[in-house]
Amino acid sequence: MFNFNFVIILPLLASLIITAVAVPISLFFLGKYKVMDDPRVHKHPAIIHEKPIPRGGGIPLFIGVFLASLIFIPFTNLIASIFFAAFISLIVGVIDDKYDISPYSRFLVNIFSAIIVVYSGASVSFITNPFGGILFLNQITIPFLPFPFSSVSAIIAVLWIVWVMNMLNWSKGVDGQMPGIVAISAVVIGILSLRFSVLDQTSLTAATLSFIIAGASLGFLIYNYYPAKIFPGYGATAIYLLLAVASILSSAKLATAILVMGIPMTDGLFTIIRRVLSGRSPFWHDKKHLHHLLLSLGMGQKRVALFYWIVSAALGSLALVLSSKGKLFAIIMLVIIAFGAILFLHILIKRFDDKSSL
Repeated sequence: MFNFNFVIILPLLASLIITAVAVPISLFFLGKYKVMDDPRVHKHPAIIHEKPIPRGGGIPLFIGVFLASLIFIPFTNLIASIFFAAFISLIVGVIDDKYDISPYSRFLVNIFSAIIVVYSGASVSFITNPFGGILFLNQITIPFLPFPFSSVSAIIAVLWIVWVMNMLNWSKGVDGQMPGIVAISAVVIGILSLRFSVLDQTSLTAATLSFIIAGASLGFLIYNYYPAKIFPGYGATAIYLLLAVASILSSAKLATAILVMGIPMTDGLFTIIRRVLSGRSPFWHDKKHLHHLLLSLGMGQKRVALFYWIVSAALGSLALVLSSKGKLFAIIMLVIIAFGAILFLHILIKRFDDKSSL
């Protein structure tokens, strides 16, 4: 039986406090070295702020998670490798926060970081068949690929980690949006991990790491809530990587993670399809994510962030009580409804724009 305080309360509070203390210190150095998002210089089409705000929020987030993990998580070779991969993502992300490197270079680093994690032993070994039984992915191999990447379980793990890193990076368009989503998702994943912690030490580690990530996100939210004093920046992909890994460390909780992060995931999938169909690169920046559409309809940044939090919390609650079959149907319905809603908003706003231009 796990100790409630040492798995949930203390890890969460420790990472929250460490991150909350690390942010002001980080702000000093980010300002000193001019790691800023200045709308006069940074011509990103999705920028909605009007004055320079420090980027590099991934630094205090990583510090909060790493230091709390040193206290509450046994550092095995796997955990050390996971944090090494996250550190690589952080360094490259902070460099991007300063110099705006190529999105293709960043994507390659995402893949490299994910490969480190999977090579160290993290993989999606199995998934529960919604219609009965278990599908062991580690028993399905692909010829000609080197071990461990000849296993379907390893390939899916790499794809999952890279997808979560990019999907959550797209979900930081308004102040407070991302840390709220990550905190809620981490809590849900942590609660589910505890169900298996009696039989599986890895699940206990996953649960503790999840609550640590939740605490760090809440500590960061104090400064990122509207009006933001600091932005997550691309360095925050280090935390997204850790969250993705926590969701696969044990018991293959992919359905739960997909459901609780369902709105940003659907928006990310819709974005990729929309950009490809329009003949543009999936990495091409624009101002047409769901949160931008909601802003166009007159919702303020606070309300948009709150919308994402409420939906994530509702879907997370569903994920904790639904069966595997129920989660599958819930995911299908969510994708259909969210896709339809996003498409409707695109059409609606385009008509408004056309009328206003007449």
